[in-house]
Amino acid sequence: MSELAVLAKAKVGDRVPLPEARRDGAEAVEKLLARRRSVRRYRPDPLSLADIAQLLWSAQGITADGGLRAAPSAGARYPLELYLACAEGLFRYLPAEHGLEKTWAEDVRPALCAAAFGQSFVGEAPVSLLFAAVYARTTRRYHERGVRYVHIDVGHAAENVHLQAEALGLASVPVGAFDDAAVAAAAHLPKEHEPLYVIPVGRQA
Repeated sequence: MSELAVLAKAKVGDRVPLPEARRDGAEAVEKLLARRRSVRRYRPDPLSLADIAQLLWSAQGITADGGLRAAPSAGARYPLELYLACAEGLFRYLPAEHGLEKTWAEDVRPALCAAAFGQSFVGEAPVSLLFAAVYARTTRRYHERGVRYVHIDVGHAAENVHLQAEALGLASVPVGAFDDAAVAAAAHLPKEHEPLYVIPVGRQA
């Protein structure tokens, strides 16, 4: 039985703990920076739950007392919401408990692919990470300037994902070309969660 069976068996609203993230990678960041490239062809092999946990932690995991996270955020407002789309359904990452909450029981990757103007790799990669933003968390303090800060925040988090994928021997690609409303509908996002960025991740074909 696949170790991802725990995700498949979960019902909408269930919470699934993730394996603890490692903090002692063997490779220098300089090597990861030099190797990282955008990849658009993926093998269908599923990722391990440990790899999924590591990717999510690299983006928004808690790394210090007080709830500070792996990626910087203006004023520590943390406007980003991170979702995992895979064959087992759609899940929201819960940084405080390093776990997942199942938000949709079906595979939304085909709908995400359509919303991304048919970019096939969005549907073919075994997982796609979807970043959404609750702008009010940041604009409440920084007003109009806060919109820029949210966009900077997602850039920090996304780069962490790309480098972490490389460290795990995986490939990734940044996707910003999509219809916002269609992505929100495909992922059944709450109204205040506005999609910003999709990152397919898998093994290069």
